[in-house]
Amino acid sequence: MKNTTKILTHSALIGSLYVVLTLFQNIMFPESTSYAIQFRASEALCVLAFFTPAAVFGLTVGCLLFNLTYAVGPLDIILGPLATLLAAGGMYLTRNWKIKRFPLLGLLLPGVFNGLLVGLSLSIYIGGGFWLNALYVAIGEWAVLLTLGTALYYAISHRDLQKRIF
Repeated sequence: MKNTTKILTHSALIGSLYVVLTLFQNIMFPESTSYAIQFRASEALCVLAFFTPAAVFGLTVGCLLFNLTYAVGPLDIILGPLATLLAAGGMYLTRNWKIKRFPLLGLLLPGVFNGLLVGLSLSIYIGGGFWLNALYVAIGEWAVLLTLGTALYYAISHRDLQKRIF
């Protein structure tokens, strides 16, 4: 029972942090978290999936809660969190696959899943062509994960914070 409570608490904290960071960014820089060209800094939290399975559920719910208020359309409310679920789940499953201690494959997964699924949603709602939208979304995801996400990953792993936090 104690482990379940711990996982639920971590999930709730991660999901809440995702929502707050994304809302704050959206207030400070309107529309920087939506549409095809986006840079959701909160997506850097996806690296938490390398350290705990609680991040998979937390990030998915956090994405859902944000998308309920700022989604482009109803399909985005479904496909955005689904992309997050697949990306974070994939990151958790590939957490030990590293190139010289760098989890490159895992860091690329959010760009792939969000590019395909969110790109599809955007193509339906705003047009512009599927592949172009998918590319824009993927580039934004990779930019966040390969900069902010990498910094967060190394900050946690090099200080062994994962052992104290998770």
